[in-house]
Amino acid sequence: MSDPRRMSDSAENTADRAAAKAGDPADVAAPETQPGASAAEAQETAPDPFAVLQSLQRENADLKDKLLRSLADMENMRRRTDKEVADAKTYGIASFAREMLTFADNLRRAVENVPSDVRDRAEPPVKALIEGIEVTERDFLSRLNRYGVKKLEPLGTKFDPNMHEALYEVPDETKPNGTVVHVVEDGYGIGDRILRPAKVGVSRGGPKPAN
Repeated sequence: MSDPRRMSDSAENTADRAAAKAGDPADVAAPETQPGASAAEAQETAPDPFAVLQSLQRENADLKDKLLRSLADMENMRRRTDKEVADAKTYGIASFAREMLTFADNLRRAVENVPSDVRDRAEPPVKALIEGIEVTERDFLSRLNRYGVKKLEPLGTKFDPNMHEALYEVPDETKPNGTVVHVVEDGYGIGDRILRPAKVGVSRGGPKPAN
């Protein structure tokens, strides 16, 4: 007959061995949690809202500055383009017009080389020819004027080295010194530029010109 106490001890020993083999939950160390330390670390790593705002403001200012510079560059480019187009329209024919001035000079010389008394005594066909040359000259100058080419009128004005070329001086005490008294060759301008300066004679010996 078995001893009940021995059987109970054996069962307890078996249970103890099973518990040791499986591991007692009470013996497993629970992970340490430090809620206070985690909150502090999170606060330290979180970005400063004021610093973020300042950074965004600086970035916005930089972008605005770049945009304004780009707009200014575009406006300057547009103005340069408009000026180049306008100059091309105004001065594009300058070289051609300068070459045609010789034709205008020849027309003027053809008329001036006919003395007035000879013209008065000339036969009707000759008079018609002279008048035809004068009409051709006026028509030619009118067509040049349509393209911005204008004849200078320096006679009686103050000599201007930017517009005139002085060939000689004429003693004349009745006119201010440096006054254009004779035009040897007509000058022409186009737009704001001088296409060809007028060749002139200027007075010398008179009073100083008024400023």
